[in-house]
Amino acid sequence: MPASARPALLTGFHFTKPTLAAFSERGDIVGHMDSPTPTVADIPPGTADRVQAIVSTGSVGLSDAMMAALPRLSLFCCYGTGYERVDLEAARRRGIMVTHGADANAPDVAELAVGILLASTRRLVRADKMIRRGEWKQRIPNRFGAIAGLTGGKVGILGLGAIGLEFAKRIKGFGVEIGYCNRNRRGDVGFKYFPDVMQLATWCDYLIVCLRSDASNRHIINADVLKALGPRGHVVNISRGWAVDEKAVADALRNDIIEGAALDVFDEEPYTGTELLELDKLVMTPHFGGGTEHAQRRMTELVCRNLDSHFAGRPVVSPVPELRDWANSPDAPRPR
Repeated sequence: MPASARPALLTGFHFTKPTLAAFSERGDIVGHMDSPTPTVADIPPGTADRVQAIVSTGSVGLSDAMMAALPRLSLFCCYGTGYERVDLEAARRRGIMVTHGADANAPDVAELAVGILLASTRRLVRADKMIRRGEWKQRIPNRFGAIAGLTGGKVGILGLGAIGLEFAKRIKGFGVEIGYCNRNRRGDVGFKYFPDVMQLATWCDYLIVCLRSDASNRHIINADVLKALGPRGHVVNISRGWAVDEKAVADALRNDIIEGAALDVFDEEPYTGTELLELDKLVMTPHFGGGTEHAQRRMTELVCRNLDSHFAGRPVVSPVPELRDWANSPDAPRPR
């Protein structure tokens, strides 16, 4: 592509060198925004009138004010599945297409969900710390209380999309019963269906949050849902932080309302609070469910395909569902 025709790109995430190199083949990276919640002030000097596309994440997002400050912006690519902090109404109004990672990292996120569920239910982190502190002086049965084990348990999946299905595929091997709550009952699975999260939480032992988080389901996992899950229950969140009320989880663990929890995502990232740090019954990982080499490669390729398609005047490959019809219409945004 001739230099004059290369689009100007702005990044808003800490991408690896190979990923940035792949983006650089598609356009000129004219700046980077380090802030986890960028504002107009974070736009690099001298770039506002040049930027045609942004590659960032849904947890960083894009506000109406940011869009207004970038007159040539016509594409926002979310690196990953979520896009909860992108103002989609403003994007449509301003003629800006939004894409996301769709199911590019689904197998890898599901893999981590299994891992941190096991870490929570089998007390793996607490056991590791016990040995490192030199506290393993004698063999004591039930050192951390009775452990049920997954076999024969009931696993409830909140959100049976790409990640939820990949998780179900993996967890079936543990001899569990699977139920799910979804916007609509799926005709391609035989799992038990629950029309709302309260019914699912009441039924299951282990609640796995896999839904696509947006304003409609903020803190869908609240104190009432945790109470319904019960004193032997565990909750795992590999969705988005704001799907789970962190204060309610802390209270539930502190007061033995649930037995354990595992979080890979948080309301604000990086997590800088202190309330969760003191909870031994909580397993925490730093939002790296999609952090494998395979997932990174697939997500990078998908962003590149979206950039190539958009700037060649073709429909983008993976528009967010709310903009899918628009993306394939004659009125879809074009490069500016």
